Amino acid sequence: MSGTSRPVLAQMPAAVQAEVAATRERVARLHAELVRYELVIWTAGNVSERVRIESGTDAPELFVIKPSGVSYDELAPESMVVCTLDGTKIDDGTPDRLTPSSDTAAHAYVYRHMAEVGGVVHTHSTYATAWAARNEPIPCVITMMGDEFGGEIPIGPFALIGDDSIGQGIVETLRGSRSRAVLMANHGPFTIGSDAKDAVKAAVMCEDVARTVHIAQQLGGVVPIAPEHIDSLFDRYQNVYGQHAEDGKD
Repeated sequence: MSGTSRPVLAQMPAAVQAEVAATRERVARLHAELVRYELVIWTAGNVSERVRIESGTDAPELFVIKPSGVSYDELAPESMVVCTLDGTKIDDGTPDRLTPSSDTAAHAYVYRHMAEVGGVVHTHSTYATAWAARNEPIPCVITMMGDEFGGEIPIGPFALIGDDSIGQGIVETLRGSRSRAVLMANHGPFTIGSDAKDAVKAAVMCEDVARTVHIAQQLGGVVPIAPEHIDSLFDRYQNVYGQHAEDGKD
């Protein structure tokens, strides 16, 4: 696409450029939700979203992620970094000095190995990270956990930042699980979703249940919900709860 080895956004089809722009806007806006719900401090944490590209389009698979070490109040759509699914930044119109998040390799690994995932979020939210520091899953003892996560929120393996080891741990832990959150040992929560907004919702819910169950444990023993009731809760929330279009209607 150019004389360089990196794909060039400006040379991609107009539809791809438009979708990248829309994704950048969403990802920039959703970072503000992490601040609003007090899931992050300073520059920690990140949101990414897979760019929706129609099959057969002459463009690589892409995702958008927060730049590394940039304050949340300085984030804007045009500063969001665009990467291929191997975690390499493309020529996206941002300065070369604007590098992607240090967690980019983890996000990229998830997108490569979980085709159903459209958004990934990482935070160091206080209560969820406290469970991660104990290497302890959050037990399913409140109905909201059954609704949202379909059971406990599991612990993933310890992994160092810098390569795709964290991504491997996320995929190994969540593949085949109903949970959309994993507590990476001694690190913190990662959540996945159908898109970035869905993953942010999971991050908000993860911190909320982490706090509630922690408080409950301080008051005494918690009471697990029976597996068959968890199944019922999860099915109702995923398939019945909320507004649904009628067949043949919008």
